[in-house]
Amino acid sequence: MSPQQSVKKHVQTESIPAQQVEVPRAINLIPLDRINGFDVRPGLYESNGATALSGAVNFTVCSQGATSIELLLFKRRAAEPYAVLPFPEHYRIGNVYSMIVFGLEIGEFEYAYRVDGPYNPSKGLIFDKTRYLLDPYAKAVVGQSQWADPSPHGQHYRARVVKESFDWESIRSPLIPMEDLIIYELHVRGFTMDPSSGVVNRGTFAGLMEKLPYLQELGVNAIELMPIFEFDEMLDYHTNADGEGLYNYWGYNPVSFFAPNSSYTASTEHNREGTELKRLIRACKQRGIEVYLDVVFNHTAEGNERGPFFSFKGFDNNVYYMLTPDGYYQNFSGCGNSLNCNHPIVHQMIVDCLRYWVTTYRVDGFRFDLASILGRAEDGSPMNEPPLLQSLAFDPILADVKLIAEAWDAGGLYQVGTFPAWNRWAEWNGRYRDDMRRYLKGDAGMAQAAALRMMGSRDIYPDARTNASVNFITCHDGFTLNDLFAYNQKHNERNGWDNTDGANDNNSWNCGVEGPTSDPGINALRRRMVRNAFALLMCSRGTPMFLAGDEFGNTQFGNNNAYCQDNITSWLDWSLLEKNRSTFRFFQSMIRFRKEHRVLRANLSNGACGFPDVSIHGVTPWKREFDSHEHYIGVLFAGWDQGSGDQLVYVASNAYWDTLDVELPRLPDGMSWHLAVDTWNEEPQTYGPVWDHFTIRPRSVMVFIGRR
Repeated sequence: MSPQQSVKKHVQTESIPAQQVEVPRAINLIPLDRINGFDVRPGLYESNGATALSGAVNFTVCSQGATSIELLLFKRRAAEPYAVLPFPEHYRIGNVYSMIVFGLEIGEFEYAYRVDGPYNPSKGLIFDKTRYLLDPYAKAVVGQSQWADPSPHGQHYRARVVKESFDWESIRSPLIPMEDLIIYELHVRGFTMDPSSGVVNRGTFAGLMEKLPYLQELGVNAIELMPIFEFDEMLDYHTNADGEGLYNYWGYNPVSFFAPNSSYTASTEHNREGTELKRLIRACKQRGIEVYLDVVFNHTAEGNERGPFFSFKGFDNNVYYMLTPDGYYQNFSGCGNSLNCNHPIVHQMIVDCLRYWVTTYRVDGFRFDLASILGRAEDGSPMNEPPLLQSLAFDPILADVKLIAEAWDAGGLYQVGTFPAWNRWAEWNGRYRDDMRRYLKGDAGMAQAAALRMMGSRDIYPDARTNASVNFITCHDGFTLNDLFAYNQKHNERNGWDNTDGANDNNSWNCGVEGPTSDPGINALRRRMVRNAFALLMCSRGTPMFLAGDEFGNTQFGNNNAYCQDNITSWLDWSLLEKNRSTFRFFQSMIRFRKEHRVLRANLSNGACGFPDVSIHGVTPWKREFDSHEHYIGVLFAGWDQGSGDQLVYVASNAYWDTLDVELPRLPDGMSWHLAVDTWNEEPQTYGPVWDHFTIRPRSVMVFIGRR
């Protein structure tokens, strides 16, 4: 007996008179069959997932290799389904199964699927009709609502149907140009979880919304949220030698791409999941702040052969994942599996997903984790023109959103400057981070590289790739800015891996003592190094990004891989804001300075006052090449702005441990240099004019503006 015959025998549908069920005439959907006591009809095949209709719910799901699929309905929190509805064979078109079930109230049930099909692991076929499977297009996931819930996870995820009725009012996206952005990366839970945050709804979207006035005061105009897709923080939960719980805290292990993490909400949102997140995004837009999501389309939480089996493995394992010829998982993510992004089915799902977040949540942009995986073919080889990346670059719904790639992966593919972009994708500029760190701490031979990074990395990005570079010195992955100048080595012992995890090439400098010290001279130097780093970041062409808490000296106590630390290691300690208020004020002033001087952000013309658009200088002007022993760089930005006329900004940076005498480029008659920034001073100050020479003190940055 064929599988199809088996399905037909099992389903046993019966026709029913249309007049027995009332449905709105406007949509003209009437039951045609009855399955196990439920009135049904073929569904809306182009509407993936579960969609609430008037008096009914549409369920659509696809599988390339399945021989039969069953819809399972559960009462809330019930372990077993109260109803099983097999899809009749004639409810299938191609590989798509679709069914409208009448008489369902979305608040009264949860759902999952069972999928049957061939079992041949060497060919990647591992269908198992005993598994309860989560809908790949689920808009809300059951089983993760309470953070760190110790109940079993990963085998019995279920979905809810979400009612989409949020009122966005007349809110529009700020549509801030890339060069005008100042991106602030944060973790939703860690941002407000510590009691020192002072918010009512700690660790939630609502708690973050309470901090929006603070973000406005700081001056950032875009927030990048670390993963907020539904993930399992209990995946690989274990304890360290001190008995401390270690979680998958960062969230780089997606369970569902369409569902927000329900444990990030301050209140229960049954069947209205996402409402609190939408309120946050609406409030951000009202304040002119864009919202970006850090999205993880390179792997899922199902892991490798030994990992959980809850969704994609059960629908089409050999479609959703890159497999070796003998059926094992390719692991370019370092997390056990790699999503098969350029398979047409997965390609379509990712495009559908991003469109959903843009249209339903009004998200302004996406940062793609390990984005080089998105450019690999089904056999894992890099592609010159990956179909997925090209589709996202030209998709009309995504036309105004920012697309930012982490242009490398764990398989050794490093594409900073070569990521397939179509002049549409921006990149996390890892070269900027590494070169600027090495220059700031005083490594020999780094002056030239640092100057090029500040000029917009023109040696990496051709002129056609405008606004490609997202500049950063710190991010979630690695040291905080405070720790960058307080530790020479990583201190990840509490992660439970004997300090073997995390990067070893931190390019950090402890200023003479490892970790905290009471030495006032070292502490003053560390604060100045933080100011130096941020001043150069704000005075570099490209889009600046920095890590939440850097503006007030937040520390992770030397941990450079705090992915598992759901405690004060990863939570922001807001008491440091008062302790390091001068650092906060410096960050404010540099953000304001960048906003006031557009010449730092964009090429305004071919230059101004006889100067080129941007030029490099040594202790004497117009020195274009640097010897390996030199630690001073001067970068001059020049342009004409319609609003303010000529703009001249000269950035002087001394990474040397001694004072230097420097000659400034000569200005045209009627103009003079004025000192605007000096990181030697703890507090921002007002300075007077400067003549043709100046003295820059050890390990400090000075910024001058030319005025008529």
